[in-house]
Amino acid sequence: MKFEKITEKTSHYDALETKSIKELLIGIHKEDQKAVEAVGEQLQKIEALIAEIVSKLKEGGRLLYIGAGTSGRLGVLDASECPPTFGTDPEMVVGLIAGGSEALQRSIENAEDDPNQGWLDLLQHQVNENDFVIGIAASGTTPYVVGAINICRKNNISTGSITCNPNSPLARASKFPVEVIVGPEFVTGSSRMKAGTAQKLILNMITTSTMIKLGKVKGNKMIDIQMTNNKLTDRATRILMEELSIDYKTAFNLLEKHQSVRNAIKNYL
Repeated sequence: MKFEKITEKTSHYDALETKSIKELLIGIHKEDQKAVEAVGEQLQKIEALIAEIVSKLKEGGRLLYIGAGTSGRLGVLDASECPPTFGTDPEMVVGLIAGGSEALQRSIENAEDDPNQGWLDLLQHQVNENDFVIGIAASGTTPYVVGAINICRKNNISTGSITCNPNSPLARASKFPVEVIVGPEFVTGSSRMKAGTAQKLILNMITTSTMIKLGKVKGNKMIDIQMTNNKLTDRATRILMEELSIDYKTAFNLLEKHQSVRNAIKNYL
């Protein structure tokens, strides 16, 4: 299959500056729906990727995301939400972005051009054969990401990828590629839009499904939720209320005593 950079193709919409806000919103919404449909077409490949991640994490390995720009930020975001949501160690799911933490708040575009820096960044986290590394790049050509995944493969490290172009260098480099083809963006080349939406949907699937299979959810409740603020403490209390059929005060006191939803359930009565 020939590599085709669909993410850079000209938008199906033109003269955007002449359109009303309503017309712009209708167009953007129509394109967003394509992102959801495109993800649905890749469920089998996403399933295979998640099965391998679950296997690695059950054996004590970690999940590491690596990306640049919007893709890198999405990976860091997904990783950062795992500890408060699922009570995981911060090192269990790690997000790396070209340019480091500074790139989270402002664009450092040239940081993605070094094909060796991604591997060097992974080495800072002692990446090894027990881990699973996912390269995220809408284009599938980002040197920082492609280089890292290529070197991971050479070092017997399991790899996956999330791209939005078919048969890209990144997909070819990874063992478990997910190619979600969303088509040209509403604003030509602005892959923070549909491509970013599709990547976020897949990342949600990856960590949520993985954590469920690792026992971090009971029924449909987050039993390892971290009570780091009033909102999360209230949510944990209400989870206990429903799970144990008790009133709010009793649930709150149980949480204070056992310091987690899981322990409170385990030690109730």
